Amino acid sequence: MAVQEVLARLDHEIIDRMTEVIWRGYEKGRTLFVFGNGGSAALASHFACDIGKGTIAGRAKRLKTIALTDNVALITAWANDKAYEEIFSEQLASLAETGDIALAISGSGNSPNVIRGLEAARRAGMQTLVLTGFEGGRAKALADFCLVVPSDSMQHIEDAHLCATHAIFLAIRQRTMLNNAE
Repeated sequence: MAVQEVLARLDHEIIDRMTEVIWRGYEKGRTLFVFGNGGSAALASHFACDIGKGTIAGRAKRLKTIALTDNVALITAWANDKAYEEIFSEQLASLAETGDIALAISGSGNSPNVIRGLEAARRAGMQTLVLTGFEGGRAKALADFCLVVPSDSMQHIEDAHLCATHAIFLAIRQRTMLNNAE
């Protein structure tokens, strides 16, 4: 199946709902935490950059966004001193507040550190959003909203995740600009 076919089969309503969760979080001054492994870690950084910088409109409040993948010293300290599975959960235990938002990205939906991060997010009273593929993996059950890319090709899943995060970013950016034009 070509990537275009995969994109055509995405559940766009889930992407819209994720956008709404992030927008409501922005309006309430909440923080968006993004995390994943490998290519998903790179996407977490990319999305946090897009949201953190690309939604600035004049003097309006900013959407607080943190990619838990970006602090290499902290990640390696947690991995060394506790376990690699805890690199996201331990950061959330220190930083997250009730009402914040976790966006987890995992092609398989089964990465142990992503699962632990989602479990920590739920314990903290955060809303949980997940981008995954295949059948959703264990992450699907931990998500308030889960976009399962209907594919078993990791490359197509990653392409669809990039498209979904760009769609969310563009929608948030447009709302921010309109909101500050008034």
